[in-house]
Amino acid sequence: MKKTIITLIVIFIATCYAQAQCCNKAEETKAENKTCCSSDSSQVKTTIAAYYFHTSRRCETCKAVEAVSKEATEEYSKVKVPFLSIDVEDESQQALVEKYQVSGQTLLIVGPGKTVDLTTDAFMNARTNPDKLKAKIKDTIDTMR
Repeated sequence: MKKTIITLIVIFIATCYAQAQCCNKAEETKAENKTCCSSDSSQVKTTIAAYYFHTSRRCETCKAVEAVSKEATEEYSKVKVPFLSIDVEDESQQALVEKYQVSGQTLLIVGPGKTVDLTTDAFMNARTNPDKLKAKIKDTIDTMR
């Protein structure tokens, strides 16, 4: 009985914590205006940007995610979408790392008032089905325009 009660309390606390994180992230996203930070933290006027956060040491899949994502944004002809590769271990990039609350490999498409996390799709498809990842990135950009 004690184990059940403790388990329920832990689940409740974890749920509250997760909900608080989601609310904080949503409010930060709403607060963004139509500017995005570039890799050198200067402001660039744009409406949509792709950010690939990574660590210094990367596996082949991590490298493939970057290559395919960059290629997809360069091939996208409807609007210019900057692709920024950001090392989370680089001290000069900490403002962006904190802004988007990332700690490792993460692929984000950031638009006006909206941030879409494509990390799962990226890692599932970058090596085995890169065309599917490119299509997902392009579809995400289309929904933000």
